[in-house]
Amino acid sequence: MSMLKIAQAQINPTVGDLDGNAEKVMDGIRRARDAGAHVVVFPELVICGYPPEDLLLRPRFLEDTRRALQKVAESTRDIVAVVGFADESDGRAYNGAAVIENGHVSGVYHKVELPNYGVFDEKRYFEPGISCRVFEACGHRIAVTICEDIWVEGGTAERFIGMNKVRVVLNLSASPFHADKFDLRRKILGRFAKRTNAFLCYTNLVGGQDELVFDGGSLVIGPDGRLIASAKRFEEYVLITVIETGAGPQAADLSELDELYKALVLGTRDYTRKNGFQKVVIGLSGGVDSSLTAAVAVDALGRDNVIGVTMPSHYTSSETRSDAERLAQNLGIRLITVPIKPVFDSYEETLGGPCGGGDLGVAGENLQARIRGNLLMALSNHFGWLVLSTGNKSEMAVGYCTLYGDMAGGFAVIKDVLKTIVYDLSRYSNEKAGREIIPASVLDRAPTAELRPNQTDQDSLPPYEVLDPILAAYVEQDKAPADIIAQGYDPQVVRDVARMVDRSEYKRRQAPPGVKISPKAFGRDRRLPISNHYRP
Repeated sequence: MSMLKIAQAQINPTVGDLDGNAEKVMDGIRRARDAGAHVVVFPELVICGYPPEDLLLRPRFLEDTRRALQKVAESTRDIVAVVGFADESDGRAYNGAAVIENGHVSGVYHKVELPNYGVFDEKRYFEPGISCRVFEACGHRIAVTICEDIWVEGGTAERFIGMNKVRVVLNLSASPFHADKFDLRRKILGRFAKRTNAFLCYTNLVGGQDELVFDGGSLVIGPDGRLIASAKRFEEYVLITVIETGAGPQAADLSELDELYKALVLGTRDYTRKNGFQKVVIGLSGGVDSSLTAAVAVDALGRDNVIGVTMPSHYTSSETRSDAERLAQNLGIRLITVPIKPVFDSYEETLGGPCGGGDLGVAGENLQARIRGNLLMALSNHFGWLVLSTGNKSEMAVGYCTLYGDMAGGFAVIKDVLKTIVYDLSRYSNEKAGREIIPASVLDRAPTAELRPNQTDQDSLPPYEVLDPILAAYVEQDKAPADIIAQGYDPQVVRDVARMVDRSEYKRRQAPPGVKISPKAFGRDRRLPISNHYRP
């Protein structure tokens, strides 16, 4: 049995770009072969991108995916490539992995365990496989598995590998990021490797796809559960490992804030680029949410591709306006000023008759937000810029946001970031830069929408230090209000928060997509009926 060198090519495909993805795979094969690898493995469904969703219901899409795979196969020489793709057989779709040798597909494995929870809907699209696939390289018997196959303890793949004394297991994965997911993967993979007494080569997707971010971080785990090698996270990378000696690089661990920030940057960059935009525009209020969004956008796209717009009203303080200007200067981005008072005055006059004259109240506050949303969308239409909305998860949860106003936009960068974490990430942004990017006054000032005199968020909401743990329990952990109250929270506050969350579902249904960083995000993860009378 000779030395086995395995390459794991974690690449960033684009859903539906079959030819472009095939070219990326072929480039990965060339790089692996140049490094002397005997086997190169790619992520799950890499040819079509993940998740392809209802594209899989189109027969032509599956045919074109197979043609792209064939193009890869014909170019493959002097190395075994294992490539994820959407397969079709007898009118049924399968989540497949092709074993490619000497210019042709020598075998195909179909994923057995199909996840159907959280963001996963694989039973909607795929039939499960019924058998495992093994091939040989350098005298080693190598088993092919796909993602969920190794997450199910005692599952088909585990039983087969254990009974057949397979020494090396390849796992093609598309495992999306959320906080603490990387540590969870390491534990799951380590336990699988120990139970099967096999080397486990886990190859994960990298890149942003709509709300999802795939963080890479491919791993090699030894039969004792020990980490042998790891790839960098949040970037494309080819990891080379010599299996027998356990020789391979180990990427540095990331802190929680570092991985969250990198996820926001990667998700923003890929959503912007993969949808054909070069520049983005952000309404800068002088507050922490828009400041963090702008900082992330600059790190994702470069300062020349980020435009800030300040839209002062008669309620805008000199402090917040000054902070917006300082932020733009610190980031080195262009800042446009468009006062909204003349437009608001015109709205107020127009609505005076129908609304009976006098103060418009909350409607007048929302009008200001909607004027700003209209102006940003007009700039987007005129210049072809993507509008990044700036609402955070705490606001989205309780409906402290305005439809067609501050919710307007093409992508919501911090949609899944609770307000307290917004502050943490903002401070982290300054620490990372080694200088003040987000002004200290932004971080120290009480948050405010500035839609009426002396307004603060806490006029309408509990303090975020109280609100956010309640939201985490109710939204992310699905705990009933009674269970949250039992943890020591004020009963009336808990009931009020739950009521606000429940009645705001219609708003969230109309919000733009945004980066998922938590175990349960609004949208793909959490899907509740709008017309709903159930109250726990």
